[in-house]
Amino acid sequence: MPEQSDSRDAILSAAMTRILHYGYGKTTMAEIAKDCDMSAGNIYRFFKSKLDIAEAMARKFNQTIFQAFSEIVRRSDESALDRVREFFQSRLDRTYHLLEEDPKKLELAEVLGSERPGFANEQFAQERIYIVELLEQGIERGEIAPLDNCNFTAEMLQTALMKFEYPQLWTQLSMEKLQREFDGVMDLLIKALKA
Repeated sequence: MPEQSDSRDAILSAAMTRILHYGYGKTTMAEIAKDCDMSAGNIYRFFKSKLDIAEAMARKFNQTIFQAFSEIVRRSDESALDRVREFFQSRLDRTYHLLEEDPKKLELAEVLGSERPGFANEQFAQERIYIVELLEQGIERGEIAPLDNCNFTAEMLQTALMKFEYPQLWTQLSMEKLQREFDGVMDLLIKALKA
């Protein structure tokens, strides 16, 4: 089993290097196989398609984001409302800079968004778990007004702040202008949540 895991990791690493250099559209499975000193047929034992590789790349990135979200939630001695703001701010910062530093990552995000909408929905559902925890902590501490359904509220927060997750998919605004809009929207949402 470790050998399979090592091979999968090697393929993923080679694919990331190639895709981030040449772009998703200009990368073939045969080229990835060559970079791994494997046959193209062997690659398909680990990934059914290039799209599966792209999804694996995104999952790897999202692991680091979810780890950061988990750390925000665990700091339960701090204000829940401040941490809700920090949660969405960190999401904006990470995704904006990720796509800004390399246009090939934007291409990858666009492909996944159109070809694997279920993947994005799964990621939003995972993100919602952390938001719900923050809301519940805030209600328990008396910072946040009681809510009928924390999961629904978390989903509506995500919807209201959608523009600020992978913002380059939605707008060409600079970070400075996005930050101004983000602060304004967050201020309204925080006021609405306050007890």
